[in-house]
Amino acid sequence: MSFLYFWRMEKKKTLVLGATTKEDRYANRAINALVKHGHPVLAIGQHNGEVAGIKIHTKTIPATNVDTVTLYLNPHNQREYYNYIVETHPKRVIFNPGTENPELYQLLKSNNIGIDVSCTLVLLATGQY
Repeated sequence: MSFLYFWRMEKKKTLVLGATTKEDRYANRAINALVKHGHPVLAIGQHNGEVAGIKIHTKTIPATNVDTVTLYLNPHNQREYYNYIVETHPKRVIFNPGTENPELYQLLKSNNIGIDVSCTLVLLATGQY
């Protein structure tokens, strides 16, 4: 990837729900990849910590100008974040493998928030993020 191409890419502020310091987890890999690609990241997880210089918060935090929410929580654990996700007004929510949730799809659709059933890592690796 040339520097000029990288520079022209739109940076998308991303909220990672289900963040973890465990290096073998996809949420951790996603934070690293998002930072590597220059996207601003907010992270919320079960335990405090830090990944790629990004602090993991254990409670919801004020989030403005969020382009993307990427989920690494199973549908049951997503419920406590429904209102928070809607209140951040993201353009889209990425449902990574294992996070698919038709109940949340309906809520997002009724609030004009895009749904992307995909993989954040694949989207970043293929330039489709």
